[in-house]
Amino acid sequence: MSSLLLQSITLVIVISLFLQTETVKAEFVVKNVSSRGKMSCNLFQGKWVIDTSFPLYQSSSCPFIDPEFDCQKYGRPDKEYLKYAWKPDSCNLPRFDGKDFLKRWLGKKIMFVGDSLSLNMWESLACMLHSSVPNATTSFTRKEAISSVTFQDYGVTLFLYRTPYLVDIVRENIGRVLKLDSIQQGEAWKGMDMLIFNSWHWWTHKGKSQGWDYVQDGSKVSKDMDRLMAFYKGLTTWARWVDQNVDSSKTKVFFQGISPTHYIGKEWGSSTRNCNSEQVPLSGSTYPAGLPASAMVVNKVLTRIKTPVYLLDITFLSQLRKDAHPSAYSGEHPGVDCSHWCLPGLPDTWNQLLYAALIM
Repeated sequence: MSSLLLQSITLVIVISLFLQTETVKAEFVVKNVSSRGKMSCNLFQGKWVIDTSFPLYQSSSCPFIDPEFDCQKYGRPDKEYLKYAWKPDSCNLPRFDGKDFLKRWLGKKIMFVGDSLSLNMWESLACMLHSSVPNATTSFTRKEAISSVTFQDYGVTLFLYRTPYLVDIVRENIGRVLKLDSIQQGEAWKGMDMLIFNSWHWWTHKGKSQGWDYVQDGSKVSKDMDRLMAFYKGLTTWARWVDQNVDSSKTKVFFQGISPTHYIGKEWGSSTRNCNSEQVPLSGSTYPAGLPASAMVVNKVLTRIKTPVYLLDITFLSQLRKDAHPSAYSGEHPGVDCSHWCLPGLPDTWNQLLYAALIM
């Protein structure tokens, strides 16, 4: 057995034991918030129910949606996936009020930091706010690294900083080097009133879709390393950056949580190959494949961080939504997309949960 495989197995075992003995997952975050009088239930354990008042907006009326998320525009024939609302077991999830959100964050700067799942959530929030104040003046800027939507009547700007790994990739003589202990790009994240971080989606990519040529861990540079271990080390560097650079009295920090994929039908007990043609969520209080190891890594890192970070623990509720991906209705995106999510759709619930965390 290779040393890399042993490292990976050891990490998963350690994390699993840690989770069992410390009873973490979403509960530790909710308990922390509850102790400060902000929350009295677990928002992330519940079920999906039909709500005829959904969706919260129409894709045709939102100017911020990328083609890859606009499933209705690109021919998705079913619409029931648009009608599901998340219902927690132990409390009511407040309905999203975009005007109230904008008033609460008057003159503030909000930044999503991460990969294309951050893009998914950023566009969703922009659409939800736009639907609430359709006559408000907005400005929209799309750039490779930093994009923004500003609701000028309220002075609220939603930024998106695209960075798939959170830690830096530096071009050197040998090629692109993923530096697990460096976050120089974090200078662009400072001065925000709210930060919503996300990562994992790209850590497993190999071949032509891999974003780096070498990985550097301390002084050691190698062609590859165990991806779960690399994620753990990179996220630990991110946690250290947050502790050193974020003043929690001025900036609220969230971690978006691990967004699952649905490329393997047997993970949810189906004989289907992937998410294509799936039209209803799973029911029940568990997901057959269980919690992904990447979510365990996030939980472990968040228990060690000193700065208050609220985990939007979207993993389980999103695992149930095998029906909510663009699949074959993803604009010019090739193949079947079981990674991202249709808009309107599941990311609207993520933002509804974000809103609940801010007001409850």
